[in-house]
Amino acid sequence: MDKFGFIGCGNMGYPMLCGVKNAFGLDSVTFTTGSDERRKLVEKETGVNYSPDNVSVVTSCKYIVLAIKPQKYEEVFKEIKSFINQEHIIISIAVGFPIENIKQSLGSSVRVVRGMPNTPALVGEGMSGICFSDDTFTKEENSIIDRFFNSFGKYEIFDEKLMDAVACASGSSPAYVYMFIEALADSVVKYGIPRNKAYDLVSQTVLGAAKMVLETKEHPGKLKDQVCSPGGTTIAGVAALEENGFRNAVIKATDACYEKAVSMKK
Repeated sequence: MDKFGFIGCGNMGYPMLCGVKNAFGLDSVTFTTGSDERRKLVEKETGVNYSPDNVSVVTSCKYIVLAIKPQKYEEVFKEIKSFINQEHIIISIAVGFPIENIKQSLGSSVRVVRGMPNTPALVGEGMSGICFSDDTFTKEENSIIDRFFNSFGKYEIFDEKLMDAVACASGSSPAYVYMFIEALADSVVKYGIPRNKAYDLVSQTVLGAAKMVLETKEHPGKLKDQVCSPGGTTIAGVAALEENGFRNAVIKATDACYEKAVSMKK
């Protein structure tokens, strides 16, 4: 019964499933999906066995991972509600669907872990924010949940009231990073660097800069200052970014993301 069952296996569910398979073993995970084409692809690439429907996932697994769009939740809840019991733990990854709503749909006794992962989970470098329902989880269950989220990256625990902000910080922001990589690569292709080498230069630089922040624990501003020699090229570039509203654009993007997440709540 202590298996992971994925209801849905799309862009976010798939990398999570791969991480869980690698961490817990092939027999510890199953999935279902609405697309027969997707089912065959996931089975072929992962070797994970497919469950024929959502009810089969619930009756054969303890940890139910809801890897579907929020608008599909109520439909799925109607299917599985009668088969959910106090042994189950629901792992939800939807923006705008609070724990309270899940309990209202599946019963007040259901235990819920709400997570906000991101797509770098595909390469084992995901970052998740998670929160728990106000229920009792055993030491073993907490250990399994810890292994689950560590299987495709890292995680931090938050109060649920901060989950919309987490969606801005890590859930949506990989898209902004990809845009930055693309734009910076374009800017040097303009001066003659081949595009494939431009992407390698920029991507490794972003990776290295992020690792510097994580491993040195230095303030990003201090690390930035260390690159900016007086009267040099870097400070000239930084000044141009400030002049063109770089920080403001990022903050406005977060504001838009946050407002959208709040508006999605039912």
